Amino acid sequence: MLNHHKKIEKNSIWLLILTVVVISIGGLIEIVPLFRIETTIEKVQGMRPYTPLELAGQEIYIRENCSSCHSQQIRPLRDEVERYGHYSLAAESMYDYPFLWGSKRTGPDLARVGGKYSDEWHVAHLNNPRDVVPESIMPAYAFMANKGADLVNIGKHMQALKAIGVPYTDEMVENASNDAMVQAHPESDASSLLKRYGNKVNQHDFDGQPQFVSEMDALIAYLQALGTFVYFKDYQPKE
Repeated sequence: MLNHHKKIEKNSIWLLILTVVVISIGGLIEIVPLFRIETTIEKVQGMRPYTPLELAGQEIYIRENCSSCHSQQIRPLRDEVERYGHYSLAAESMYDYPFLWGSKRTGPDLARVGGKYSDEWHVAHLNNPRDVVPESIMPAYAFMANKGADLVNIGKHMQALKAIGVPYTDEMVENASNDAMVQAHPESDASSLLKRYGNKVNQHDFDGQPQFVSEMDALIAYLQALGTFVYFKDYQPKE
């Protein structure tokens, strides 16, 4: 066997041909499943695209590079499941562009953070993380409370996501700014918002400032939605 290997190494033509063959096989193994993506993502009940306000919050999360310290991926290991909750499903990230799985946990995983803490806790945490987590090294984001969320262009963002497969309807895109405002004002009539996105939509004054919709409103709306879509009681994994 070693003698055959030496012959290949000494013959540049054969070495090139066999290298191309090996790389092609590896490439096909990685690429072909992407053309059958519907078979790799299990359909689960409850999944929906983000509301306009949640989507604006996700953009802020990306802008501030939160995924560099917080993962959104719970591995199917006993210690992770006991600490964070049900392991992450592929379907939970199907509408994320880009994926925010992360590769490092300076802070805890956030895949199931939705509903774990109150809006008031998130406000305090963003204003000064050490007020609620004394050992935290996270920087403060108090400025978000005084900066309005960009809801003017959120419809264009949704239109772009719709073009690449996120199931936003024309009606959702047309009402994007209004839906975002309604979600942040609990006294508003949310019937149309709930009709478009389902009943599992948090409608709160997230940051405690009813006079306007801040970036903190949007970010907290996004965090409160993470991990809350799938009905895990009805979930049956494929064998």
